[in-house]
Amino acid sequence: MKIIAANKKANYNFTISNKIEAGIVLTGSEIKSLRINTGSIRGSYITEQKGELWLTNSFIKKYQNSNDKNYDPSRNRKLLVTKREYDKISGSIKQGGFTIIPLSLYFSNKGFAKLSCGIAKGKKKIDKRESIKQRDWSIKKQRLLKNN
Repeated sequence: MKIIAANKKANYNFTISNKIEAGIVLTGSEIKSLRINTGSIRGSYITEQKGELWLTNSFIKKYQNSNDKNYDPSRNRKLLVTKREYDKISGSIKQGGFTIIPLSLYFSNKGFAKLSCGIAKGKKKIDKRESIKQRDWSIKKQRLLKNN
């Protein structure tokens, strides 16, 4: 598994309850562009439209050797999930406060582009401070154990 892009702020801003792996519909030149690590999912989100999931605001740079004249690097891209996963996701969204966020974009062992999504709930400021305290304490604890 080769990770192309990761959403590093996801664990800081959200509490992730479930993770789901989804396929993503891309063109050939987009796949070639991703193979040379020119993609980003920072600031992207997942929307639901007419019974389908769409990745919005993700950036995949135009492949240098492609001949697409009117290529849009931040177009909406369709996500491929099973009916059971879609029902699980839509049920969680209809409950209060849950959202779907992209966590990482990667190539599977078979060479397919996949998107790891999380069903998450937004953290409040107090929760974010608590996670910072926990992270700092774990770093200090490791240093103390290393020095002893």
